[in-house]
Amino acid sequence: MGRIPDWSHETVLVAEPVSASRARDFICLHLIEHDQLNLVEDIRLVASELATNAMVHAQTPFTVTLERDEQAVLLTVHDGSPTPPVPLEPDLLDAGGRGLSIVDLVSRDWGVVGGLHGAKSVWASFATDQHSDHQFERL
Repeated sequence: MGRIPDWSHETVLVAEPVSASRARDFICLHLIEHDQLNLVEDIRLVASELATNAMVHAQTPFTVTLERDEQAVLLTVHDGSPTPPVPLEPDLLDAGGRGLSIVDLVSRDWGVVGGLHGAKSVWASFATDQHSDHQFERL
């Protein structure tokens, strides 16, 4: 049996540069609405990275879903490409390639569902407990 979210919000965005900003605004609006202020910056950053990946690599419309249960806030970006994202190790002076490293550092956990023969979803979870700062645990 799956988990039942306390709340859930979803928006569909087109694959154009302004959509990363719209994804960040969507995240901010709903986290503030649900008094999750401590998570705004981290989830906005991850949403921006995942939305940019969907625009650049999938080049399809994509859905951003934000939901919360008693343990975590879950961000999911679903796009029409079957190709899963691949973490890179860019050179110091490379302009890009750090998105999934940022997702890994800022989120509690992340992963990919689907792919291969159809669309995929990339998700990231964030602990709702303000006192569990996972970033320090990974150092």
